[in-house]
Amino acid sequence: MASAPVAAHKVITNVVRPRNLPSEPREFGKAEKLVIQPVEQLEPSAQVAEQAPTDVGRARQVEILAKTQREARRQEKLRRDAALAGQEEATRTEVAKQELSKLEAQQEEAKQELARQEAAKQELAKEEAVRQETARQQAADLEATRLEAAKQDQARQQVARVEAARQETAKQELAGREAAKREEARQEAARQEAARQVVARQEAARQEAARQEAARQETARQEVARQEAARQEAARQEMARQEAARQEVARQEAARQEAARQEVARQEAARQVVARQEAARQEAARQELAKKEQALAERAAQESAREDRLRQIGRQLDLERAQRENTADRQVNSPLPTASSLRRRWLFGRADSDRDLVLYADAMSRKIELNMTIDMVREVLKQPHTQPMVTIAVRADGSVEKVTFEVSSGVPALDDAIRKVIASQAPYGAFSPSLARRYDVIEIRRTWVFDYAIRLQ
Repeated sequence: MASAPVAAHKVITNVVRPRNLPSEPREFGKAEKLVIQPVEQLEPSAQVAEQAPTDVGRARQVEILAKTQREARRQEKLRRDAALAGQEEATRTEVAKQELSKLEAQQEEAKQELARQEAAKQELAKEEAVRQETARQQAADLEATRLEAAKQDQARQQVARVEAARQETAKQELAGREAAKREEARQEAARQEAARQVVARQEAARQEAARQEAARQETARQEVARQEAARQEAARQEMARQEAARQEVARQEAARQEAARQEVARQEAARQVVARQEAARQEAARQELAKKEQALAERAAQESAREDRLRQIGRQLDLERAQRENTADRQVNSPLPTASSLRRRWLFGRADSDRDLVLYADAMSRKIELNMTIDMVREVLKQPHTQPMVTIAVRADGSVEKVTFEVSSGVPALDDAIRKVIASQAPYGAFSPSLARRYDVIEIRRTWVFDYAIRLQ
């Protein structure tokens, strides 16, 4: 007899994610669970139920029941695997807690994160238990649905599709759990590395603080040393400045003393020069006096002959004067004197083979230089002028025959003053006997130089 029709059920496999779980599976390392949800009951086809034989229906029910039991055992095994994974996760978490507890206050932040994750995991476990209970109830409800659905070929095909989907899902679940395990291991290693880095950073911070403290102390010591060095340098510079000032005062005093000494030396040298000049002048005067005395002695012996010679000289001078008056212009412009019956000698420099002539010219120059004749030309020297070159013709008795300007000073007043100086110092002394025997007139040419005195060069 035909059995009553059984309500057909549709077996589906669905992957359910708790609503409060994060989107990343690596956060907790939990795999998604398979949940068998009931589906709407398939409306039996009355025609199919009437046509299906009873024994065939029983065989199909037995087959569906066997498959359902196998599916239940497989799901139980998956549940146990999930529970085992949860226990392993709990064990690893406990070990991590014990390890992190050793870091005490230094890893407080890591502890708080771990506690938060543990709470999330416990919440996940609770939700997993609820889902498993729901799945169990749904599996019981689906038991009848699958028995009824097995009667129809469409239900069988659907079961095959569901089985294929289930196998694919199981394979993905296994891959997900493996990936979750690897991710959990990586996170564990990362947590341990983070803890090690925290310890290393703290140690580095301690060492850096110690180094900075040592550097600060060293800087303070160097600053004290620098200030002490600066103080010593300032003291040294002050001493050096005082020493330099003292040396400068000493140098100035030495310079003043040296200047005074040089002034005294210069005055002494000038005095000695004046003394030497005076001594030379006196010596010349003495020699002149001696010469005069000698001349007087000779003249006393030859007085009558000299008187005749002097008269002859006078006549010759008168004749020469008359000739000069007639040829005055020509004689002034001529560098050499005109021919005369007088015996003449010219000295145009300081060097000459006739020693007596040189001595006489030097004596005449000293007489002009040493008798303060500079006062006679001081005022006119203020005018621009050149150094004049003058020829003085001296007779045997020391009188001046003539004064000739070979080179004028360019200042007529200065030329007149020079003539006055020459006239003021005349006579210049009679010739020595040796000169008088040879010459009647000596013409001496000198360049006149004016500074603190008159010098004849």
